[in-house]
Amino acid sequence: MLGNTFGRMFRITTCGESYSGGFRKHLPVPPELYGGQIVIVDGVPPGLKLTAEVIEEELEKRRPGLSEFSTPRRERDRVFIFSGVMEDDLTTGAPVGMIIPNTDIGDAHMQQHKANRELVRPGQASYTYYKKYGRYYDWAGAGRASGRETVARVAGGAVAKIILDAMGIDVIAYITEIHGIKAAPVTYETAKANYRRNEINCPDLEAAQKMMEELRRIKAAGDSCGGVVEIVARGVPAGLGEPVFDKLSAMIAHAMLSIGGVKGIEFGDGFEHARMTGSEANDTPYFDEQTGRIRFRTNRAGGLLGGISNGEDIKVRVAVKPTPTILKSQETVNISSSENVTHIFASRSDPTICTRIYPVCEAMMRMVLVDAIYMAEGYRKVISAIDPGWEDL
Repeated sequence: MLGNTFGRMFRITTCGESYSGGFRKHLPVPPELYGGQIVIVDGVPPGLKLTAEVIEEELEKRRPGLSEFSTPRRERDRVFIFSGVMEDDLTTGAPVGMIIPNTDIGDAHMQQHKANRELVRPGQASYTYYKKYGRYYDWAGAGRASGRETVARVAGGAVAKIILDAMGIDVIAYITEIHGIKAAPVTYETAKANYRRNEINCPDLEAAQKMMEELRRIKAAGDSCGGVVEIVARGVPAGLGEPVFDKLSAMIAHAMLSIGGVKGIEFGDGFEHARMTGSEANDTPYFDEQTGRIRFRTNRAGGLLGGISNGEDIKVRVAVKPTPTILKSQETVNISSSENVTHIFASRSDPTICTRIYPVCEAMMRMVLVDAIYMAEGYRKVISAIDPGWEDL
């Protein structure tokens, strides 16, 4: 399986599946080593204070079993740092390696998935994984296509957060829509003030109540629903991103669309640009004497021009599909017999992915920004050596 590394200079490589460890309980090893998620973070600078508690603080945002709007699966999401850190919990500059064991991999759930291994699960990657890997594909809880995979991303993003915090760059994500119920336009200040003040992390507290009522109704019916998550990055310097194929916007899109369940992305005013004139869409620049730099009076572009950061807030929205596994009878196909059948895939799932996907979006945005900063600073270092006054032009 290829494609398990993300980034260029700040990189993560992950491995692990939904129920990895379920087949290895008989081995004479500690339960923490039965199976789980592993992430190796490359490009970590030396001298960062890095503890398991710092990582777990971010993992807590997506940990299952903590809310009525989450899967009942209960994972401890305990982090074991096994490389790249030495005295006083300071990084050495070597790759940081972390293990997050799977702990809720009961035999009953394994058998439940095994009983369905011959059936195509609607809305999930079981069929495409089967076509790619044949009879050896991982049928236990969607394997690598499971949301469980994202715990490693959040761990990697937690390392990136430490770097960005030192640079004064903040990334925040929150829910703005659930099943057609929309929050009022949210400012960065409102998002910060109301961050995680309710179980679905919607900054519009009044709309959040309506969303939660809808989620309860959807859950009681054995169904699921989608929504929209907005991500904002503040304090990002202008000039990040490489022209043409490696635009910052392209790297962000790559990051977000690599998350399972994300079906669409837009920057700034996004698809509204299709309904605007140029005079309406353009963000007017001005010189801000207070900051001593060029600013923009509006931010319809979402902080990006030519795919390169312009110094304003980077604002991104992603559309999240409904959780595929639902407690309703669905038409499907038995792979072995090629028969059309109907089946209820009764397993643990979330009524919406949104409530646990927003920290994954934060993590991916953070890793993209650190990677882009590394690229930009290396470029600037070389150009400054050639022409020390180039940035004053």
